[in-house]
Amino acid sequence: MRVLVIGANGEVGHLVVQQLLSVGDEPIAGIRPDEPDEDWRDREIAVERLNLLAKPERLAQGMLGADAIIFAAGSGGRTKDDMTLLIDLDGAVKSMQAAEIAGVRRFIMLSMLFTEDRNRWADPLKPLYVAKFYADDWLVHRTHLIYTIVQPGALSFHAGTGRVKSDPLAVGSISRADVAAFMVAALHAPQARRKTIPLLSGDQSIAAVLQNL
Repeated sequence: MRVLVIGANGEVGHLVVQQLLSVGDEPIAGIRPDEPDEDWRDREIAVERLNLLAKPERLAQGMLGADAIIFAAGSGGRTKDDMTLLIDLDGAVKSMQAAEIAGVRRFIMLSMLFTEDRNRWADPLKPLYVAKFYADDWLVHRTHLIYTIVQPGALSFHAGTGRVKSDPLAVGSISRADVAAFMVAALHAPQARRKTIPLLSGDQSIAAVLQNL
C-alpha cells in the first residue's frame, strides 16, 4: 500500500514512516517545502513536498497515486496560536478535501485524548484542543473518507512496548513509537474504519485492541 505520511519529519510522523517500511508498505514522506529531505532520499524513500497553507486543489496534486493518507502534521510548540489554526485545523481540513479531490479514500488522523470533552481541555493546550476538535468533527461529519481517528494520551519518548489500551475514561501517557505502530496497524484493520480510538499505554497487544473495537 502506498501511504502518504503528512508531517513525516515530525516526531510521530518519522516513526510512522519507519513502521510502514517494517510491515512492507510503501511510504511517501510528506514534508514542508522548506524542510531537508536528505534522510529520506538517502534511504530511497519517495518525498512529496506539501504546503499546508496552499489550497486543497494544490495539495491534491501531491496525493495522486497514494492509497491512504496518515496525517501526523502539526504547527509545533514554538509557533503561535495563529499557526495552530492554520496547520492543525485548516491544514488538516484542506488535506481531507485534497484527499477527496485526489480520490484517496483512507485517512488516518492523529488527534489528542479528550478532544471531544471541553471540560478536559487544559491550558496551555486549549488552542490545540480547539483545532483538533473541529478537524476531527470535519473528518467525521463533512467528508466521505474512510477515517480512523487516533487520540493518544500524553506522548512520551519511551521505547515502544506494543502494549496499549483503549479506554475513553482513563488518563495517562503512551510512547510515540506505540502510537506510530498503532496507526499503521489501524490502517490495515477493517474494525478501525470510521472509528475514533482513545489510546494509552496498557497491557493488551495492538492487534487485540483493534480486534475488540
